[in-house]
Amino acid sequence: MNINTNENYVPPMQFIAGRWRTGGDGVVGMVVNPANDEVLAEIPRASKQDLDDALAAAQNAFSLWRMKSAHERAAVLRRAAALLRERVSSIAMRMTLEQGKTLPEARLEVELSAETFDWYAAEALRVHGRVMPSRVRGARQMVLPQPLGPVAAFTPWNFPALLPARKIAPALAAGCTMVMKPSEETPSSALALAEALADAGLPAGVLNMVLGVPAEVSAHLIASPAIRKVTFTGSTEVGRTLARLAAEGVKPCTLELGGHAPVLIFDDADLERTVATCITGKTRNAGQVCTSPTRFLVQAGVYDRFVAAFSQAMNRLVIGDGMAADSQMGPLANRRRLKAVEDMVNGAVGAGAKVLAGGERQGSSGSFFRPTVLVGTPPDATVMRNEPFGPLALVDCFDSLEEGLALANNTPYGLAAYAFTRSAETAVAVSEGLEAGGIGINSFAVSHIEAPFGGLKDSGYGHEGGSEGLEAFMHQKYVHHA
Repeated sequence: MNINTNENYVPPMQFIAGRWRTGGDGVVGMVVNPANDEVLAEIPRASKQDLDDALAAAQNAFSLWRMKSAHERAAVLRRAAALLRERVSSIAMRMTLEQGKTLPEARLEVELSAETFDWYAAEALRVHGRVMPSRVRGARQMVLPQPLGPVAAFTPWNFPALLPARKIAPALAAGCTMVMKPSEETPSSALALAEALADAGLPAGVLNMVLGVPAEVSAHLIASPAIRKVTFTGSTEVGRTLARLAAEGVKPCTLELGGHAPVLIFDDADLERTVATCITGKTRNAGQVCTSPTRFLVQAGVYDRFVAAFSQAMNRLVIGDGMAADSQMGPLANRRRLKAVEDMVNGAVGAGAKVLAGGERQGSSGSFFRPTVLVGTPPDATVMRNEPFGPLALVDCFDSLEEGLALANNTPYGLAAYAFTRSAETAVAVSEGLEAGGIGINSFAVSHIEAPFGGLKDSGYGHEGGSEGLEAFMHQKYVHHA
C-alpha cells in the first residue's frame, strides 16, 4: 500500500523517556484520512521492551517530578499552553487530516487543550491540605495531599487532543507521571501535546506516549506494579475490561464511558432557537461525542413543528471534507463507524422507523454519512439500546413532564441529559429529575474545564475537569505529629 506523502502530516513516533522512537515490533496499521481514504502514515507498534522502558521512565521520573514545587510544575504547563497556541494551525490541520472533523472544530479543540493546560497550571497552586484541632496539647494533626504516582492513561480518537489534555494536565499538575496510549488511529494530535511539553522543559520520563495494539498495551501497563492509577475514556465495554484489570492490582480508576443522551423539548421552548441549537449539537464532530444528544423527546404540542423544522435543517447541511471552507460536518472518523451507523439505521427502518432526513452514505469514497432523523423507532431497536456515536437523531413524543422524565431515564447510560424550556419551574424539575452527570438547560455545553465531568450507571465513575479532576490524581495523607 502506498503511503501518501502529505506535507502537512507528520508520521507518528513513540515518545519514551524524553526521546522519539519507532515501534520495536514494527507497525500495527495505518493512519487513514477518512475524507478520501488516503493512507497518511504507518502506526508504530510498541514492543514489550518499549512498554517496559516507558514504565521505568515514568517510575524513575516520579521521584523527581513529585518534588518539584507546584510553581515549577505550573510554569511548564503554562509554557506548553503558549506553544500550543503558536502551533494551533499546524496541529489542527493534522487533526482534520487524520480524524475528519472540520478545520474550525479542530482549531477550537487545540485552543481548548491549551486552556486546559493553563487552567491546571493555576489549579496546582490552589491545592491545600488542612490542620485539625489536636486531641493532645502540643500535637499536630494534618492532612497532606500527595500525588498518587505513575498513571496509565488511555484516550480515544474522537477528540484526539482535548481528551489527552484533560488527563495529562491535572496529572502533571498534581505531581504524577504518566504513560499514555492515545488512539492509534489519530496519534499526531496527542503527540503534539507531548512535543509542546518537552519543548516547554518537561523533564524526560514525566510523560511517555506509546502506540500499538490496544488490548496488549493496556494489559501490560495496568499489570505493572509501577502504575498507581488508571484513567480511560472510551466505550463502556472496554471500560469494564480495564476496570477488571485495575481491580486485580487494587488500582483506582477514572472511567468516562459511553452515553445515550436524551433531550426533552417542552411546548414552551423557543422553537427557532431550539432547532438551531439541536442541529449544531447533533452534528458537532459528526455526532461522535459521548455527550451528543441522541434521543429527542418532544412534547406533543410542539412535536410536529419541531420534527418538520429539524428535518429540513438537517437536510440542508453541507457535508464534506473537513478541510473545505464550506463544510458544516465532516466524515465519520473511520470505516467501522460508517458501517455501524449504516447498520443501526437499516435495523431501525427494518423494525418500523421512518427516515425524515439522511439515512444513507454520501459519495463513493470517504466515510461520509448524511445527518439522519428517525421517527417511530421501536424501543427494542439496536440504536435505542446502544450509543449511536454518529449523526443520528431519534425523535419521539411525550405528553407530561413525568412521562418525559421516565422516557429520558429509561437507559443504562447516565453521562449527559438536556432540556429546552422557558419555564424556571420546569428547568428545576428536570435538573433534579434527570439521571445524568451533566445537565444542559437550553444548551448542550456540559463539559467545561472548570467544572467536574463524569457519568452515572454504565457511563462510568470518577470525574475529569474542575478541582475534582486534580484530586483524582492525589491521595490524602494523614499525619499525626505528637
